[in-house]
Amino acid sequence: QVQLVESGGGLVQPGGSLRLSCAASGTISSINAMGWYRQAPGKERELVARITHGGITNYASPVKGRVIISRDNAKNTVYLQMNSLKPEDTAVYYCSVGKWTGTYYRWDYWGQGTQVTVSS
Repeated sequence: QVQLVESGGGLVQPGGSLRLSCAASGTISSINAMGWYRQAPGKERELVARITHGGITNYASPVKGRVIISRDNAKNTVYLQMNSLKPEDTAVYYCSVGKWTGTYYRWDYWGQGTQVTVSS
């Protein structure tokens, strides 16, 4: 079983930065990826970024170039550095742990979410 606790959300002005953190307790193996998703009001949850145990990253197009995902495997922690934030980045951000099935990542574990609001 894996438990995830996010932190670092808040209110920021357009153009500002935020760093989200997610600490995982439990067993995170080398087949697990960690990722950040977000869900805005009235919209479906979407992937923001993910990172494999070996450090391979993928970013969603809307955030590419503005967001950096990183992880500390020793601490079972994943980070999301968000820069040049826009109002459309406003959402609840969720941390997740995915398990490689051989074909795709199955995102089995989720944090409680942290609110990010970008507004002047």
